[in-house]
Amino acid sequence: MKAESRLIIAMDVTDRKEALAIAEKLGGAVDAIKVNYPIVLSCGLGIIGELKQYTNVIADFKVADIPNTNKLICEETFKAGADAIICQGFTGKDSVQACVDAAKQYGKEVFVVTEMSHPGALDFLQGHALELVDLARAAGANGIIAPATRPERLAMIRQRAGDMKILSPGVGTQGGDAASAIKAGADFVIVGRSIYNAPDPYQAAKNFIEQLRR
Repeated sequence: MKAESRLIIAMDVTDRKEALAIAEKLGGAVDAIKVNYPIVLSCGLGIIGELKQYTNVIADFKVADIPNTNKLICEETFKAGADAIICQGFTGKDSVQACVDAAKQYGKEVFVVTEMSHPGALDFLQGHALELVDLARAAGANGIIAPATRPERLAMIRQRAGDMKILSPGVGTQGGDAASAIKAGADFVIVGRSIYNAPDPYQAAKNFIEQLRR
């Protein structure tokens, strides 16, 4: 996935027609569409292929199981057309390695969560974020997830991550700032409701892209 606009749209809707309408408007402007369980549970795994006609698709499944189950989840996701998958690192290196190995077979990418963007991430994840960066690197993951809502933490994680790609969620409704996230070291920012709930989603996306370019 190349960083052109550096913007990823989080498709946090559950209606198929709405999702495809948003993708049609934004597909040419964003580097990827991120889908999660709600839309897949509502529309079926086939929604990945339908969205992929517009741009890259990242499956934000936060895969967190034993290695064999992780492998099976990743294989089905990549067969459906996803370009990348997001997994959790707290399950251990072998579980992350299973995702990475499956991704390599399909020529896809894996991103590992280090610290999430919501307040609850402070309870447990934050204390182990840098260890999770090291685990992701050791397993050969393509990149990591780090919060735009805490740019100071994002900068710290970037220092530890070296040249790994960083996708940064939490921009917009959660309070994160797109330009600050890029300045702190993110390669891509993830925005959802602030774009697809806007009166003009395409213009909202373009506004974020302008922020990133500045």
